[in-house]
Amino acid sequence: MSDMSALELSAAIQEKKIGVAEVVNAYLDRIEKNGNKYNAFITVSKEHALAHAESVQARINAGEKISALAGVPIALKDNISTTGIKTTCASKMLEGYTPVFNATAADRIEQAGMIIIGKLNMDEFAMGGSSETGVFRAVQNPWDTSRVAGGSSGGSAAAVAGGEIPLSLGSDTGGSIRQPCAFCGVTGIKPTYGSVSRYGLIAYASSLDQIGPVGKNIDDCAALLSIISGPDKRDNTCVIERHFEFANAGKDRLDGLRVGLPRNYFESGIGGEIKDAVLAAAKEIESAGAHIEEFEMPLTDCMIPAYYIIACAEASSNLSRYDGLKYGSQSANAKTLSDVYRMSRSEGFGLEVKRRIMLGSFVLSSGYYDSYYKKALQTRALIKDAYSRLFERFDMILSPVAPTTAYKLGENLGDPMKMYMGDIYTVSVNLAGLPAAALPCGFDKQGLPIGFQLISDAFSENKLIQAARVYQCRTSHHAQILKNLSKKISHGDTKAQR
Repeated sequence: MSDMSALELSAAIQEKKIGVAEVVNAYLDRIEKNGNKYNAFITVSKEHALAHAESVQARINAGEKISALAGVPIALKDNISTTGIKTTCASKMLEGYTPVFNATAADRIEQAGMIIIGKLNMDEFAMGGSSETGVFRAVQNPWDTSRVAGGSSGGSAAAVAGGEIPLSLGSDTGGSIRQPCAFCGVTGIKPTYGSVSRYGLIAYASSLDQIGPVGKNIDDCAALLSIISGPDKRDNTCVIERHFEFANAGKDRLDGLRVGLPRNYFESGIGGEIKDAVLAAAKEIESAGAHIEEFEMPLTDCMIPAYYIIACAEASSNLSRYDGLKYGSQSANAKTLSDVYRMSRSEGFGLEVKRRIMLGSFVLSSGYYDSYYKKALQTRALIKDAYSRLFERFDMILSPVAPTTAYKLGENLGDPMKMYMGDIYTVSVNLAGLPAAALPCGFDKQGLPIGFQLISDAFSENKLIQAARVYQCRTSHHAQILKNLSKKISHGDTKAQR
């Protein structure tokens, strides 16, 4: 069962070859037997899942055509609100918080007959690049449990890679879906900003955050994106007019597709094995009929500073609500109103969250607003304009996701600048509000997965997914990952073998 894709699993359920409860129990048993050894889950909601499984089975038995993913278990990143299931953002500040409402994405998942079985570990308030900053310990990479799973959606990628769930939802603010997918060897999509409702997504940086799917292959991710996308009156930034529809099958060629390859992404700072694997992926896409052309990506020196100034400024504003009175846990030692504010935040937030709040407050202050925040917004406009001009030349852009494969746990925690520079290839996509898909494309000498990304113009997910589908039909990296991880799980090894 764990080797089946989500679409195959749902087809078997709807053909009544297997029951919904049987599938849900199988995944719950796997999580229990694994002892959550990857630390991917924060909460497992067994009773909720089995109750919903029963109702979905009744709908299927009645002959109702629910969705292409009906009956499939799913888990959500722990910053997506779920009725009656704890939603903590991996923070002491929200310890024990149980929402009384679903996020729009969670509502749509349940309406589609999918079964939410738990909430997934992450960096605290999605602030981090390795899923080590949360209060529930670090997520461990299924390929090598001494290494990070990536962040901030590390739990979302590790749970899929480790066979604990067939599909998950993460959120992407500056690469937080794509980088964990690259580190864990799974597939993920960061959708166009405004195509998936952010209602119920606990905000980090509101103009950058976007919910997206993580799965075993691009078809599973596309099916899930189709379900969660679409207009929502509760989110004014959700501007899409109708949900995405993706054909289950398509052409096996990419004739005439124009793909840009940013040469300066491959010149320095990138590991040689990653460079070779990503360029091999470009060759494979070229052999499918696409035309590959190199170009110089502009403004690369400005991307990381602009992103972190804007993201931290928005985080400072969004997290100001957690004052120990209106929102968040209140310090038991506070004696005055000033104590409540100071001590609740000091005790409730971790080091990385405090660092970003302080940076955001600094760049928004009256003496530095024009020097930093205003310039970052101007830079963002230039980056968006640069992409607009690039998409007059190209249908999509192919690039690495990260300059390294998964590094050792704790290796970069003491060096925030090194951690931030790991986002060099991903943040511009969020600044411009564009869609991107992360796909596995090989392994390094240590047997660790390597990923690449395809980036396209806003609301052109159909084109993006078709190119990704052709690539995965012509290669076996995603299938090889499933095969190797199945062996690893069954033998109880600590490191997957190629």
